[in-house]
Amino acid sequence: MDTILSIPFLVFMPMVVSLIIISPFMISNEIIVRRFAKGIFSFHFLYTLVMLAFFNTDNPYLSQISFWGMDWIQSLGIKFAFKIDAISIILTVLTSFIFLIASISSKFVIRKNHKFYYSMLFILESAILGIFTANDMFLFFLFWELEMIPAYFLIGGDYGQRGEERTKAKNSAMKFILFTFLGSMFMLLGILLLHHYNFVANGILTATFSDITSTSIPLKIQLFISVCLLIGFGVKLPIVPLHTWLPDAHTNAVTPVSMILSGVLLKTGAYGIFRFNYKTLPDAFAKIALVLVILALINIIYIAFVTYAQKDIKRIVAYSSISNMGLILLGIAACESIALKASIFHMVAHGLVTCGLFMIVGIVYLRYKTRDIDVLSGVATFMPRLFGFAVLIVLASIGVPLFAPFVSEILTIVGVMNSELSIIVRLAAVLSLPLLILSSCYMLKFLHKSFYGEVTTDEKINDITVHEFVVLASILAGLFIFGLFPNVLLGIIGG
Repeated sequence: MDTILSIPFLVFMPMVVSLIIISPFMISNEIIVRRFAKGIFSFHFLYTLVMLAFFNTDNPYLSQISFWGMDWIQSLGIKFAFKIDAISIILTVLTSFIFLIASISSKFVIRKNHKFYYSMLFILESAILGIFTANDMFLFFLFWELEMIPAYFLIGGDYGQRGEERTKAKNSAMKFILFTFLGSMFMLLGILLLHHYNFVANGILTATFSDITSTSIPLKIQLFISVCLLIGFGVKLPIVPLHTWLPDAHTNAVTPVSMILSGVLLKTGAYGIFRFNYKTLPDAFAKIALVLVILALINIIYIAFVTYAQKDIKRIVAYSSISNMGLILLGIAACESIALKASIFHMVAHGLVTCGLFMIVGIVYLRYKTRDIDVLSGVATFMPRLFGFAVLIVLASIGVPLFAPFVSEILTIVGVMNSELSIIVRLAAVLSLPLLILSSCYMLKFLHKSFYGEVTTDEKINDITVHEFVVLASILAGLFIFGLFPNVLLGIIGG
């Protein structure tokens, strides 16, 4: 199977497809382009499932592209090297799945510029997969920067929105670029310093993660590098106060893009903290873990109150995403094996839940042309099938048993309580419990005010279509499967 399963093919196949779609050879027909894109996304997802089926936790996938027998930048020890380990394979499958359902949900949302839109989707998928599979710091940074280009055009592009919406989307895209680029500057500084001081301390000129030995680097230097990297990753996670780009981007982007941003893009920040700070700079990470725990609690509690105050149902989902990402940060910062496994598990659970919630919000907005929670009322009367999905996904989001978030949230709290870093870290587990109550408050508010109450329109509102049903059913199936059989994921992570 090694000759069939290829990491470069996994990563670069979507990029090649994007070039085919945007080229003059592809017919500018909405139906053909959309079906071609969905077919490729489906094939790619099946390919990731095959890689998962043959994945061996004791023998990760490794691959390196050489250039006429030489490394990428041989004089500096920089390689075009890839590696898929237990964490990467889970996030790779999640990425492919979310891009597939986002492409399906695009049918009634994207009204123009179809070729450009789908080509940007494929480039963004390649960039994110490159982040999750890169085994070289500079290759990681290359994909990190590449991701900004399609993300900008997907957030701010003209896909048939009304004039005011399009202006807001452009502004949100520019805000996203400015925040991400500023964070990238700090990240690049950290990578350059780590590359330099690893050579000074160990005499090895390399950028491969497994070849970097940070224990030989002075602790003060490690701490400075770690902080630089955290600023870059904190923008994407996002960590308060670096979060302000996210609600605008989520709210003003079209629904499928919001699903990708919340379901996958935010996970690149958490993955970067795990790969660089936790794994590569463990001594420095242990020193700043307490600060990260405090920041995680701010994410969890403060943003939950901000979420409850929102009137736009899409902003409710956007802010709730930030609050839940704080739980992932808390699990990583606890420096405890159970908490770490739970945080990876919660990346998957959170990705599925937020995709489902954004899909529900998008369907409501498509029918009612408003997201104001004070205007919406009685949606359940016209859309009983959507209401059924909304109830189940909202219950999943607040951590009701039988759903994946219940497992990840409980395991995170248990893991943090077992942390040996400090009693303050264990106390943080208790202080994070309000998340379960606060999330219930704002999500039940979202459900009650939108779907219950008196009918506010005389127009006939159609219930969900087959495409929308497939997306919501797929998300709900994932939440059920991982909630009932958590060892499906935990077994891989534990390996």
